[in-house]
Amino acid sequence: MSEEMEVVRMPMIGDPAPAFRAMTTMGKVNFPEDYKGSWVVLFSHPADFTPVCTTEFIGFTKMAGEFAALNTKLIGLSIDSLHSHLAWAKSIEGIDLDGSGAVKLAFPIIADISMSVAKKYGMLQTVAKTQTVRAVFIIDPEGVIRAILYYPMSTGRNLPEIKRIIESLQLHDAEHVSTPANWQPGDDVVLGAPLTLEEAESRANDAKLRNLEWYLAMKKI
Repeated sequence: MSEEMEVVRMPMIGDPAPAFRAMTTMGKVNFPEDYKGSWVVLFSHPADFTPVCTTEFIGFTKMAGEFAALNTKLIGLSIDSLHSHLAWAKSIEGIDLDGSGAVKLAFPIIADISMSVAKKYGMLQTVAKTQTVRAVFIIDPEGVIRAILYYPMSTGRNLPEIKRIIESLQLHDAEHVSTPANWQPGDDVVLGAPLTLEEAESRANDAKLRNLEWYLAMKKI
């Protein structure tokens, strides 16, 4: 008889971020309650003391100020113990990755040795049932999941892309516009397709817009 597999539904974009309480390298956390009012990047890594994860954690720390400027907090997770996290964080302080100097981790790491948080977020994939994959959940100030990224264990994350997604989401919330492919802050943005003929005609006569087709209009912010 085949072993029964536990089925866990991973949260989707638009869902409330699953709540949990946990210990981290910076103390206890009640998530997402403790982070209300801030954007959050919640990301998992396969294991402590691993090469790709180490480069990611150094990279996140070097960009922590840039994320903070976007009212965004970082929090990591793996199914290692708190003591393992602390030892790994200490070892990272002695690594000068790119010649610009070593760093001290600027964000907490969740100890999830029971895998309870990882299961709530669908971070355990069939390829590695006892390790979390490189998952990224971008969560807004209301505790709602706005974006989800998954990377294979062999591929380090593109950290500037995570920042770009947050900038796009924040612009969408503020201006009710969308961002096109390869958008960078300062580039033209996209308006939603018109829903009536009257709206389409109004846009066609708007000198402030760059109309490429009746359904595709761009403008500067």
